[in-house]
Amino acid sequence: MYEEEKREIIRTALEMLRYGLITLTGGNISVRLPDGTFLATPSGMLYESMEPEDIVHIRADKTVITGRRRPTSDLDALLYIFREKPEVNAVIHTHQPYATAVGLVEEKLPACTTGIADTAQGDVPVTPFTISSDEGMGIQAVACCGKSQAVILGNHGVIGFGKTLFEALETVVYLEEGAKTYLAARAVGSVKLLTEEQIRMESMDYGNYGQ
Repeated sequence: MYEEEKREIIRTALEMLRYGLITLTGGNISVRLPDGTFLATPSGMLYESMEPEDIVHIRADKTVITGRRRPTSDLDALLYIFREKPEVNAVIHTHQPYATAVGLVEEKLPACTTGIADTAQGDVPVTPFTISSDEGMGIQAVACCGKSQAVILGNHGVIGFGKTLFEALETVVYLEEGAKTYLAARAVGSVKLLTEEQIRMESMDYGNYGQ
């Protein structure tokens, strides 16, 4: 059941590795299915070795439907996000270093590049620190995200949202690219920021991008 969706999760995880957003077993991916159940990556497993049967199919009460592994240890936080954000069908959690670094020195990553404006749809806030594997990570993500499609988790990593898994992947990839650019610019001078109107117009125009 949901074999293609499970394969898509694995393909996405390998893209996260390719773009340097995670290392070893860090991060996780979760998806809401049309029947109201969820798929989630297993806890502490190398993505390169995952097979579809390793992806865990669960109900909202955390009951396992199928899957031979324990689901991600961040499950409580992820289910909280899905519960509070019904428009979200995919959540990606990474430990991407440049965006995380911004969270160590700033309260937000400004939407200073078109990539951030297009995908995150505005400034990306930094949440207060919460311990790993705690529902508080999801609570803070929802409380802080505002209209943004992502948050930087204080001293931890990133959570990106999307209506689809590819949309969530786009968000975290372009967020990392924007964070690198922001830190490079900040190292040598003041950063030119986009205005609210420019961000609005840019994110609207992104709807014309692609096939």
